Amino acid sequence: MTAPDAGTGRQRMALDRWRTVTYWPLIAVSVAFIVAYSWQVIADLQGPAYLVARCVEVFTWMVFFADYLVRLTLAQPRGVWFRRHLFELTVVVLPALRPLRLLRALTLVHVLQRTAGTALRSRLVIYGAGAAAVLIWIAALAVLESERGHAGANIENFGDALWWAFVTITTVGYGDHYPVTVWGRLVAVLLMCGGVAVVGVVTATLASWVIERAAQGHDDDEPATRAQVRELAAQVTDAARRLSAATDASTSPGAHDRPDAG
Repeated sequence: MTAPDAGTGRQRMALDRWRTVTYWPLIAVSVAFIVAYSWQVIADLQGPAYLVARCVEVFTWMVFFADYLVRLTLAQPRGVWFRRHLFELTVVVLPALRPLRLLRALTLVHVLQRTAGTALRSRLVIYGAGAAAVLIWIAALAVLESERGHAGANIENFGDALWWAFVTITTVGYGDHYPVTVWGRLVAVLLMCGGVAVVGVVTATLASWVIERAAQGHDDDEPATRAQVRELAAQVTDAARRLSAATDASTSPGAHDRPDAG
């Protein structure tokens, strides 16, 4: 291994160790942020309590910022890592997205199913449900913070904000509650985009499940996958090789002239 390759390997190992060490601390920081932010918005904090909540939020921002810088420093090549981890940068820039890091905890959910397709669908459902719950909660907090107290606002309490977030993420939009501020409408746009993505995942997962159920008992009608074809070809090649070796052994000179063991 050349010196540059060795250096890259060490940096990759250091990045993996950093990810392992910071996994649970970042989850805890995400929980701290969502608790502090929820307390601040729902209770409409003022005075010292508001200062405490804001200090916690600023601390979480510093933690995420430091984590991003360390990962960027250890990554090789940095340009490729930067392009592939734009979400990490977005989490640092937009504080309201930090609780989405809680979705990483869902990677610990082990789904034991008979088929890979069923396991994948189950994992997608878990991710989709978790993402929807986090998006609804954070969007309700963000829109309430943006709307409350403004002229013409009709979202003045957390109940109304939560109801608005539910009907918005499902793309229903009853119109009984709606944002009137610029920031509130920006939250609405982001939530609608997230809702479309979640609905798409759920629809695709349901369609896949229906197709698998309909195909049960008709395995002979299913087309073979490339992996199955490669495996069958390997088995045929191995069988042909064994047959050729046996034929060569039986037809080699002296194969029938050997004296009996007896």
